[in-house]
Amino acid sequence: MSDKHPDYTCQARPAGEQVEAPQLPYRPSNPRSYRPNIGLIACGAVTTTHLQAYKAAGYSVVALCDCMRERAEERRRDFYPEARVYTDYRDVLKRDDVHVVDIALHAPQRHPIIRAALNAGKHVLSQKPFVLDLDTGLELVELAEKKNLRLAVNQNGRFAPHFAYMRHAIAEGLIGTPMSAHIDIHWDHNWIVATAFDQVHHVILHDFAIHWFDILCCFMGQRQPRRVFASLARSPSQKAKPPLLGQALVEYDNAQASLVFDGDTRFGQEDRTFVAGNHGSIQSCGPDLSHQQVTLFTARGVARPRLEGNWFPDGFHGTMAELLCSIEENREPLNSARNNLRSLALCFAAVASAETGQPQVPGQVRRLPQ
Repeated sequence: MSDKHPDYTCQARPAGEQVEAPQLPYRPSNPRSYRPNIGLIACGAVTTTHLQAYKAAGYSVVALCDCMRERAEERRRDFYPEARVYTDYRDVLKRDDVHVVDIALHAPQRHPIIRAALNAGKHVLSQKPFVLDLDTGLELVELAEKKNLRLAVNQNGRFAPHFAYMRHAIAEGLIGTPMSAHIDIHWDHNWIVATAFDQVHHVILHDFAIHWFDILCCFMGQRQPRRVFASLARSPSQKAKPPLLGQALVEYDNAQASLVFDGDTRFGQEDRTFVAGNHGSIQSCGPDLSHQQVTLFTARGVARPRLEGNWFPDGFHGTMAELLCSIEENREPLNSARNNLRSLALCFAAVASAETGQPQVPGQVRRLPQ
């Protein structure tokens, strides 16, 4: 997936004959002919990755909006010189030639603008986490469906090359029925010091871990988690204010999952995902999110696909591409808001468990605990 760490491998591996890796459609797929005009509402730092992905894919961004005009001007200068700049999102929604909006505000400010965009007849890609309570999310999902519009969520991890390959391998039954999934990430999250994220108590289990709760839901398909138990702790050496150590255990009927987040790891950083099924297993590991080696173990032998691309920006290309394809094909997108509510339900239950010290049932915790 990268030439920086092409041979990074997990240390422990079962022996097996090397076999050719299955060819799976893990790369983002553009719509055949649908190329709508796109408006970006909010131009914070992460939107440089959005626009990098959209420009490389040949998408048409005609409107850039931010309450701080200079940020929108900077994005226009760097990516889309012909785009118009706005400071009021309503001016973007008034444009009849804008058919899709990418709403990249923070969650507390986002849902009224999603509602306004849907009422203005726009298809929407929402930044993650989608909403802060499930009932508001369901209301927006139903509004989109009533208006025959597509509402998708920028869960870009689904389209990162290693996760996309794993998703497709599991969906095609290459490892059979998953019975366990284990994710552990050891990295340094102290970068949030002196940013707005340093004031978010659940920055690990909510803002960060939503990517992994979401990919777990993808791996497990339609299986519903029965309970989740989670906890948080401070590392003795961390510089950030929120707790940087988090973990969650998830129970399913005849299956289990664990997620471990060590956010104060200064040395020997590693990112590992392992899924076992009754016909095989698949894993991905590497020193960070961007450099990953996927290995598939089945009765045929051991396969190691050489993947192209990177989470940044391919994951962001994938979320918008999937939305545009779903509009063109008149279907629900893979990253639909309705689908994402399941991931949020698991995430909210994990946060509530960390707050109470008790297991929680996903779906019963309707709002993100504050």
